[in-house]
Amino acid sequence: MQSLRNKRFLVVGGSSGIGLAVAARAAEAGAAVTIASRSQAKLETARSTIGEAVEASALDTGDELAIERFFASHEPWDHIVVSAAQTLTGSVRGLGLADAKAAMESKFWGAYRVARGARLNEDASLTFVSGFLSVRPSATSVLQGAINAALEALARGLALELAPTRVNAVSPGLIETPLWSEIPDDKRAAMFANAVERLPVRRIGQPDDIASAILFLATTPFASGSTVRVDGGGAIA
Repeated sequence: MQSLRNKRFLVVGGSSGIGLAVAARAAEAGAAVTIASRSQAKLETARSTIGEAVEASALDTGDELAIERFFASHEPWDHIVVSAAQTLTGSVRGLGLADAKAAMESKFWGAYRVARGARLNEDASLTFVSGFLSVRPSATSVLQGAINAALEALARGLALELAPTRVNAVSPGLIETPLWSEIPDDKRAAMFANAVERLPVRRIGQPDDIASAILFLATTPFASGSTVRVDGGGAIA
């Protein structure tokens, strides 16, 4: 496995959840880490958690010009991870088209814009965070499954287009992140309890579980065009 020491490591969506865990692990491994997200306040909170040596940049993945300016103002990167996304869930016939388009805009097109504008070193890696609904459809989250499948297909195609830069995806299952904080406590607890009973691993995933997989792909020079599913067995349960 390759060392991350002094490698330039960008985490888009690094201010919370999975992205924050990735940034913290990369910093521990000696990488020169930059976290980016839309919220400057969340970025500063994340910096205080990881360490002041981590750089932070406000960046909206929906703003193509902002992405171009960001990459133009930085040296090429050794590793980029994209975990930023805001997507509403719901059935195809129940979710409004505007909300559906916004979800695709955030998770798929946001990653697409980063991949399109990124300046990468020749032996660099780019990793997307998708989700296990790409292979285990849900009647109430059809759009999320379609977006995740598209993101994984994008990673495979870019692995060819950007070669020898390595492009991969990590597909999480149910992970305990701030994403679920808007759900009432009792409903969230019931959802987690039901998942624990169903999942073969008998526990809920944590951001660090996904960070381990992302760092594995980033530091494994023979991994490209891959999707690594880390879902506690959710796709088979």
